Amino acid sequence: MLVSKGSPGPPRVAFVAGKGVGNAVRRNRAKRRLRAAMARMRLRDGLTYVVIARRGAVDAPFQSLVEWLTAATRSTPEASPDALEQER
Repeated sequence: MLVSKGSPGPPRVAFVAGKGVGNAVRRNRAKRRLRAAMARMRLRDGLTYVVIARRGAVDAPFQSLVEWLTAATRSTPEASPDALEQER
């Protein structure tokens, strides 16, 4: 997952699934599952998130996707509250 400072306002999220994930059906399924998992996240305003699907996103248990994305959103320096406070 990539996170960067975006335009002011609500967070923006993009999903990317390359051919390494599988055929079009598998790529779309991976993006749908990631989109549903990201809907459960509390995202910070003013940030842009890019979620890059990997092959495991299609078959992994849904709760694992939620946990992976939660860890990824917390581990990015741009998304941490301290980094945002320093920018202001």
